Amino acid sequence: MSKSLRKNKTEPAQQVYHKKLISRRKPNRSVAGDIALYIFLMLVAVVMVFPIVYAVSSALKPLDELFRFPPRIFPQHPTLDNFSDLFVTMGKSWVTFTRYLFNTVFITVVGTAGHLIIASMAAFVLAKYEFPGGKTFFKLVTVAIMFTGYVTQIPNYLLLNRLGWIDTYWAIIIPAFASPMGLFLMKQFMEGLPTSLIEAAKIDGANEWQVFLRIVMPNVKPAWMTLIIFSVQGLWNNRASLYIYSEERKTLVYALQQIQSGGIARTGQGAAVLVVVMIVPILIFVFAESQILETMASSGLKD
Repeated sequence: MSKSLRKNKTEPAQQVYHKKLISRRKPNRSVAGDIALYIFLMLVAVVMVFPIVYAVSSALKPLDELFRFPPRIFPQHPTLDNFSDLFVTMGKSWVTFTRYLFNTVFITVVGTAGHLIIASMAAFVLAKYEFPGGKTFFKLVTVAIMFTGYVTQIPNYLLLNRLGWIDTYWAIIIPAFASPMGLFLMKQFMEGLPTSLIEAAKIDGANEWQVFLRIVMPNVKPAWMTLIIFSVQGLWNNRASLYIYSEERKTLVYALQQIQSGGIARTGQGAAVLVVVMIVPILIFVFAESQILETMASSGLKD
């Protein structure tokens, strides 16, 4: 049989399969259903964006507009006086603004990096290796997620005090390393990574570190990007007032909230404080939004 005849016999079957595949992927919705769905999504987006828009607009309002009733969403005479007053007030403190900023950045960066490294390595072992007590340990991690920080504050304080870490950066950084949520997230995501991919790398001569750094971590990038976002949000907004007492080690959020609680005279500065506190987590989320969505969907890798 010639090649042309074989080609003519296979083409109809391929076309039929392609049409069936397209029909399965096409959603079974009418045009009205699509319009209703988009309208619903737009309403949800407006509800979610409104608090951010209102916070930013409040920070740009002069004092007379902040006290106006009923309040207006957008300022009529936008101004940056609230931000300038905030920096003037911070400048009068005997601890400089840059010192508060350094404390927060140092705690956030070191805590996030340590959390990522420890959670990733532990998750790789739990997901791809069998060892005695592994399942029990992961059950303990799952149970630990149920306990909030308020429940563990007293035992954490007693332990950190025994170690001599009270009133140091490590009182915030070290507990961040052991956050169970990061380990749970990374382990669940690594389980979807094909074991055959790891075995193929070992056959090619890769050792455990090469497999972890060059094979596993690049393929679970959405997971550890999500972990970074959650960790940064938690550490950036940590007041650390329970464990840190020295003013020169206080975080930026603590100093800003002290200004915010200064009464009616600092209402405008309080609105500016809210924007300064939330700007970093929002920017990180915006830049890594696609990675979070990919984590929620799945990696798409199967054995």
